[in-house]
Amino acid sequence: MLLIACAAVIYFSCEWFVNAVEWLGRRLKVGPMAVGTILAAFGTALPESVVTFVAVVFGTGEEQKDIGVGAAMGGPLALATVAYGVTGWMMWTRRRNRALATAGAPQPGASAGDPALVDRASDDVGVTRKLTRDQTWFMAIFVVKVALGLVAFAFKPWLGLLFFAAYAVYFWREIRADGDHDNGPDLEPLLLQRRRETPATWAVIVQTLVTLAIIFLASHTFVGQLDTIGPMLGLSAAVTALLLSPIATELPEIMNAIIWVRQGKTRLALANISGAMMIQATVPSGLGLLFTPWRFNSPLLLSGIATMVAIIYLLVLLKTGRFNAKTLSFAAVFYLIFAACLIPLLA
Repeated sequence: MLLIACAAVIYFSCEWFVNAVEWLGRRLKVGPMAVGTILAAFGTALPESVVTFVAVVFGTGEEQKDIGVGAAMGGPLALATVAYGVTGWMMWTRRRNRALATAGAPQPGASAGDPALVDRASDDVGVTRKLTRDQTWFMAIFVVKVALGLVAFAFKPWLGLLFFAAYAVYFWREIRADGDHDNGPDLEPLLLQRRRETPATWAVIVQTLVTLAIIFLASHTFVGQLDTIGPMLGLSAAVTALLLSPIATELPEIMNAIIWVRQGKTRLALANISGAMMIQATVPSGLGLLFTPWRFNSPLLLSGIATMVAIIYLLVLLKTGRFNAKTLSFAAVFYLIFAACLIPLLA
């Protein structure tokens, strides 16, 4: 019951969070896409980043540090597979429902295939170009991240600083980028001040911070319940940590994607995932390199390979023009393949 309650709390908190973060983006005068790639991604990536920080910096035993490294590897895997897959499925569901609604109540001069009635945000050339660039950046950094887990040399810990520098460059470029689409006109009223057309700045900040704190606490409680339920279902602690916990820690990004796609803001949903992936590829990895040996065992290497295969699949879709709701949904299959390979490997 607590597990279900936490999932519900995370979802409704994300409803308030995405509402507040869009207004925060307007207050800070950042580009519309930076709302997803920087502001929302930073907030939703905070729980797993804190898990890694506490585990690798304050952990006293090898097992605790391994938890931090596992979180740094599991997060990108869940985002590249489950988060993108759920987003694709939501895009496809919304598109189908709108087509059915249009067919049931046709408007003059409109048809079920009318582009104006179908959410085609994923087909926008600018969006696919940006997503391709972000995932190419991620792939380059992630390959180095995995390669460093296979070798050992004296100055390897200091390379963690380069990962922080890589995210700083990405952050600066996103903040300065001008958006192609103005997200101002379709902003819904701030939920904390529903009757005001333009909310007060203090209300935007309060709603952002409070919802973020609730998401943080609910996510950690959710992970704790999984650690309890896993053995009850006959799953080992290792399987729970590598297979279920990453989905739990990335639940805020998944919930944000569901909410934004449901609102017709697919660009923000995709930007949130790609931005969170950039954080996951750099900040937790930098911490892991600085404070742990950063050596991979077979399950960690398998998670790295599964993540890279999923990103290669996504890049092929983007570069061949086959990126759409249906093909994006199949990204989740790579997580199932990872699970099928992981269980016998740990056994």
